[in-house]
Amino acid sequence: MQTIWTAETDVKGFATDFQNRWKPASFFQHMQDAAGEHAEHIGVGYEAMWAQNMVWILSRVKIVFVDFPRLKERVIFETWPKGLQQKLFFMRDFSIHAGDGRQLALASTAWLLVNPTARRMLMPSALKGDLPDNNGRYALNEIVDRINPPDGMPERLATRATYSAVDMMGHVNNARYVEWICDCFSQEEFAARRLRWLQINYNNEIRPGENVSIQAAPKAGEENTWLLQGINQASGTKAFEAAVGWE
Repeated sequence: MQTIWTAETDVKGFATDFQNRWKPASFFQHMQDAAGEHAEHIGVGYEAMWAQNMVWILSRVKIVFVDFPRLKERVIFETWPKGLQQKLFFMRDFSIHAGDGRQLALASTAWLLVNPTARRMLMPSALKGDLPDNNGRYALNEIVDRINPPDGMPERLATRATYSAVDMMGHVNNARYVEWICDCFSQEEFAARRLRWLQINYNNEIRPGENVSIQAAPKAGEENTWLLQGINQASGTKAFEAAVGWE
């Protein structure tokens, strides 16, 4: 059994931005795929879990960007489970580097076990068997905690969960949230400074046809850190909260 999984891809033109850099959402899309491949390899993939009326749901992510690859560059993902956080979240880390060896990003992700029929969370003890023990290996040695953005921030983007945003679980895919977050900032802002890190906590799912108001503002006393939250206009619930750091 491979306790650390490696996956590779190449940067395609459609996934780059106006600066010929891989878009932040591309990291999330391929992290999700690599995690799914590794889960399949160790016996807890989609089909095996679905047969037990369980699925993995991404709950929290923090990623630190070191460099952004460009068109045709090779990107290599290493990923591994690293135990439980707060006795609830199954943690999985990622080390992402280019084909020439330079570091591109480091990330830590928190996953929940969910009953897809009842759409309710399950306790970690519901998982049969043990995930690989990687002896404390980590990419980011920190807790991916709550963000708690303040209420009353101005709306930066109004959007809707349309066909292209929804995945096989029947809700907005995790990478689409990242696209929405990035769309809260102008091209001029992306040209003037570089995205250094991003954290997003997925609070409540967004279903097809639901409208979302995304609010954002600089963090008090930290002009290079922005706080965001997405409010589901149908239910009034907080769909997600996020923080981004610029340099």
